[in-house]
Amino acid sequence: MAADTPASGSKLEQHTIHPIPAHERHGRMRDLFTLWIGANIHILTIVTGALATITYGLDFFWAMVGLALGNLVGAVFMALHAAQGPQLGVPQMIQTRGQFGSIGAIFIVAVVIIMYLGFSASTMVLGGQSIHSILPVISPQIGTVAIALASIVATIYGHDMIHAYGRWLALGCGIALVVCFGWIIFVHGIPAGALAHGHFSPIGFLSTVSVAALWQIAYAPYVSDYTRYLPEGSGSREAFWASYWGCVIGSLVPMALGALLGLLVADTDVVATLAKVTGPFAIPIIILFTFGLCETTAIQVYCAVLSIITIAQNFLVNWRPGAFGRSWISLVFAGVALAMALIGAKNFLDWYSAFIELLMCAMAPWTAINLVDYYLIRKGDYHVASFFLADGGIYGYFNKAALGCYFLGAVIQIPFMSSDLYRGPVARALGGADISWIVALLVISPVYYVLARLQDRAAKAA
Repeated sequence: MAADTPASGSKLEQHTIHPIPAHERHGRMRDLFTLWIGANIHILTIVTGALATITYGLDFFWAMVGLALGNLVGAVFMALHAAQGPQLGVPQMIQTRGQFGSIGAIFIVAVVIIMYLGFSASTMVLGGQSIHSILPVISPQIGTVAIALASIVATIYGHDMIHAYGRWLALGCGIALVVCFGWIIFVHGIPAGALAHGHFSPIGFLSTVSVAALWQIAYAPYVSDYTRYLPEGSGSREAFWASYWGCVIGSLVPMALGALLGLLVADTDVVATLAKVTGPFAIPIIILFTFGLCETTAIQVYCAVLSIITIAQNFLVNWRPGAFGRSWISLVFAGVALAMALIGAKNFLDWYSAFIELLMCAMAPWTAINLVDYYLIRKGDYHVASFFLADGGIYGYFNKAALGCYFLGAVIQIPFMSSDLYRGPVARALGGADISWIVALLVISPVYYVLARLQDRAAKAA
């Protein structure tokens, strides 16, 4: 397929974790842009934005400042990962062997799989609840199953079908967002003084920034999987900006809607409030936003399958699964996520908040190590064939510097963590604000750079 020809998504993808041959590279940067626009305009993004006003108690102005700052900053890290795809032509998690070694990467990849599992269950739950809120005849459980089934279709077809979902959802959900804001502002009306409800607080503001930034950083293990088909000559710069603005615009606008709805709710039911304030457009709008969860869930399941194959390849070196292998692994993973969604649906919001807090601890050190290694240590020059060798090739079984820094990054966050389960001493001194992910990025980046340089010098001397 020509480099400038969009993928139709009508054929089953045959590739998994191995490098994409040059003659099969295809796609356009605007398709990457619409992929992330469509992947972010959905109910879960709206609910996440509502945390700023409902949970953290900010007024609308400071909620928007916090959400904008978090998205703009967090997306930088995400987009730097996206830029790696065209250069290497492999998924993000197989590339992690270049930083952690063939065995050392297993733990990191396993953590990411757990993250995919949690997010997949979250989107299924919220999708089922959203369908039930506008069509009470459909139970939340049936709605949850429907989201899972619609998602698995795109996952089985693979990369090109997920991009096709993104193109249509970017258009449909984008129109739905415009209708939402227009109807709320000009028809339903915003009660006098509603935008000033709440107040600025350092705790609420930092928490809002953290949630928005982690929303973007959570995409770090995803994005390279969707740029690896782009022609290498397309350049990393284009992949960076298409992913960056796709994720920022796609996330910030629905989060703004959520923050606004948070000031209008009588309780914590954001979806019910959205249905109430959008009047006659409620059913088509919520159906569109709910269908947006199908693309997001498909993205998560697809990336989880690539990560599972990455771990399995450590022990089955000559295994090269194609469409069939990827399909049955997708079905099993989606089934596990669906079971979790059906079991944990009643405590969804509490469970989701706790999951976000755990994610802060797990993702920040990995992001720091990966970006420093790729851009400052190796400058994008990796021996891709070594990623698929049992002994790790030139990267070995373990990279002590990377593993040590990862666990150091987890440990140093403990005093700064703030959650329902644990609140560190520094977080208590800050009034409950959680800045653990910022500490991990600021500390681990220079520490890993120094240790990696020393390790390389020692290896060359030996």
